[in-house]
Amino acid sequence: MAKIKIDSTVYSRLKQVADSVGYSSVDEFINHIIEKELAAHEQSQNDEKVTEQLKGLGYID
Repeated sequence: MAKIKIDSTVYSRLKQVADSVGYSSVDEFINHIIEKELAAHEQSQNDEKVTEQLKGLGYID
């Protein structure tokens, strides 16, 4: 498992939010945030590819 360094102030904020919304740990909360961001980025890239394909086919300008 990889480890990252997080500023203590940021970690404290993460812990407060993780506790308030019901995550079992800060690690679980951080993993969830990263998964969501990765999925959004991947979806954005897929959307761009579809747009380019539709432009290539002449369906959109």
